[in-house]
Order: sequence, then C-alpha cells, then structure tokens
Amino acid sequence: MYQHILIPLENSKTDSVILEYIRPLARFSNARLTIIHVADGFMARNQKQLAESEEMRKDWEYLARIEEALRADGFTVNAVLACGEPAQHILVTAEQEQCDLIAMSTHGHRGLSDIILGSVSSEVRHRTRIPVLTVRA
Repeated sequence: MYQHILIPLENSKTDSVILEYIRPLARFSNARLTIIHVADGFMARNQKQLAESEEMRKDWEYLARIEEALRADGFTVNAVLACGEPAQHILVTAEQEQCDLIAMSTHGHRGLSDIILGSVSSEVRHRTRIPVLTVRA
C-alpha cells in the first residue's frame, strides 16, 4: 500500500484532523511519516537570520511535539520545517523524500474564497502525480 506519507501541518487546530485520520492508514500499511510545516508569515519570508526568529522557534517546538507523539505511538517519523510558498515546499519535499501519498487537511473554502484566500491543497493536488488525500477539517 503506502510506504512513505507526507503530512503537511499548519500549526493550527486543523492538524489534529489529518493526524487522527492518517494514523490507522499508516499503521495498517506500516508507512514511514514525514511531517512538514512551511512558515509563510512576514518574518519567515523576509528575515535574514530566520533560525533565530521567534516564529521559527515556535514552529520547531510544535513539530518536535508532534514528532514525539507519533514516535510514542510507534511510527517512524521525521520533521521538516521550511519557509516560503507552502505548496512549492510540500511538492519538493514529497519528491525528495520519495513519498507515495500526501495527506493534508483542508478548510473547505469554495469559489470566491479560494480565489481570495488561495488553496494550498488545491495547488498541491493539481501540481503532483503523487496521490493526495484531503480531509476537510
């Protein structure tokens, strides 16, 4: 089935939805997990000393907590923190890590709100050949 699943996280409440949804599938297929968070705030896009920023420190702490919880549940997992355009980093990481599934939660925007707010999941879905599992949060 799946050997390596990429799970993009937002550092928000929606993350719990995809994490709970993907656990049984990952356990059933004995898949490795890679979690990724792409910081895309002003500081993440513009600060030269990014590693020292408060935003990045909090994002690393968040990823470390999720990684630790998944390991405690018996999963093989690694964490990736990137900054910039979320869809682009998700796609590059999925290819580099040779993932065979991208599993992400969505906000369920439709129509005009997608045009205004954009949709990372939609962009990922349209730009990859890797299967994408989306779960509405």
